[in-house]
Amino acid sequence: MMTAGHTVRALACAVALFSFAAAAFAGDSADSPQLAAFKKAIRAKYDLKERAFAAHDADTIVTKFYSADVISVGEGEGIFVGRDQIRPLYEEVVKDNTVRIESVHTFVDGNAGWDWADFHVTPTAAGKPPFTFAILFLWAKIGGEWMCKGDFFVNGSFRTGKLTPPPAGPP
Repeated sequence: MMTAGHTVRALACAVALFSFAAAAFAGDSADSPQLAAFKKAIRAKYDLKERAFAAHDADTIVTKFYSADVISVGEGEGIFVGRDQIRPLYEEVVKDNTVRIESVHTFVDGNAGWDWADFHVTPTAAGKPPFTFAILFLWAKIGGEWMCKGDFFVNGSFRTGKLTPPPAGPP
């Protein structure tokens, strides 16, 4: 259960993330070859995650998208460290949702990078409205392959620049 203190801290973090993202967008220019290659590689990972959601396949997400030492932090969800902790979360959420990941701002330097994205969730249950997470994916190149080392998400959208209340009821 989130307390008022947790909500204030989550909102303060979200405001800081949005401020940082907005400042980063101002400096966008043509993609370098390194950035273009990184965007292509993580887009392939996002496609894999989207297909795995559609197929209700948590294992592919846990083992092919995330590194073994992943850390995932989500507003209203909790803090998960390692594949063993994120597995039950994904086993649950892939049952009743499809997703679409929209990259908004991407940075890479060598074997590390990050991507600010809007993570659009569409519940398959009748009457449940779609919602969006503003998410920061953290990436590392491990053995020549880009793997997600962690993510942090809040209810809202980078495209709209707005936070939103969490969806009602369990996801």
